[in-house]
Amino acid sequence: MKIGWRLMLGVGAIPSIFLAFAVLAMPESPRWLVMQGRLDEAKVVLDKTLDSKEEAQLLLDDIKEAAKIPQDSTTGNGEGVWRELLLHPTPAVKHVLICAFGIHFFQQSSGVAAVVSYSPRIFEKAGITSSDGKLLATIAIGFFKTIFVLVATLLLDKIGRRVLLLSSLGGMVVSLATIGFSLTIADHSETKLTWAIVLCMTMVLAFVSFFAIGMGPITNVYMSEIFPLRLRAQGVSMGVAVNRVVSGIISMTFISLYKAITIGGAFFLFAGIATVGWVFFYVCMPETRGKTLEEIECLFGKLVGWKEASKKMNDVTIEG
Repeated sequence: MKIGWRLMLGVGAIPSIFLAFAVLAMPESPRWLVMQGRLDEAKVVLDKTLDSKEEAQLLLDDIKEAAKIPQDSTTGNGEGVWRELLLHPTPAVKHVLICAFGIHFFQQSSGVAAVVSYSPRIFEKAGITSSDGKLLATIAIGFFKTIFVLVATLLLDKIGRRVLLLSSLGGMVVSLATIGFSLTIADHSETKLTWAIVLCMTMVLAFVSFFAIGMGPITNVYMSEIFPLRLRAQGVSMGVAVNRVVSGIISMTFISLYKAITIGGAFFLFAGIATVGWVFFYVCMPETRGKTLEEIECLFGKLVGWKEASKKMNDVTIEG
């Protein structure tokens, strides 16, 4: 019995077991405790994790203010969150939800799950027939993703979320369209075309690199910033649910899709979806870099008119 793939899957349990025990020693999030009205417990956690009790009290006051809990309150509640999110959302909350669902939808509908999960089949369609060649190309995908995620961490607070997202998605559009072109040429050629193989491999690596520098890591960063504290846990959970559902659909339907419209056509479709995503990001999603929770809340409310609010905010900052 071959156990290679079983060992590969089993090794993944080792860090999971370590993490399971490590989580037991983690303190609960002070922000979550505040939202549950457990202010005394939140103060204890802050006292343990910050340098002084004065600093802990200041941060606790900031959290209570962001959570819309009176400063002299010693209790609170988490009721009404779903009502505010889904039944009676304000214009600002509607804008936040649209951006949250949109960024998660376009992250996955651009086809990243298909590229990562089916990369050997993609390379085979391009003309790479040896197992070693497909394995090396797949390893290269993981290497490039890791390197460019590290690059993203260096650039995130220097040039902002919005610039990285737009640059990332723009590069993904070009990469996807070129992958579609190279695969279409290879699919219709009776002989192996070296240039098409090289072009396809290069663009697949470019695609995962562009994804890793923006759409990959920034999606979760942006989500954690745009929701008001009182709505964050439920809002982020809803966004992640959209992400996982779309990822599952793409992964499960990719083979049927490319059999129906050819593999080149599938990547042209992903490129078209990513293009719509770029327009959505440009029109609807404000920059959040360097802004407080209160300032971020002020940016949302006008789906396509947020730039005016951002300009006024920047003018006030310059004058100050």
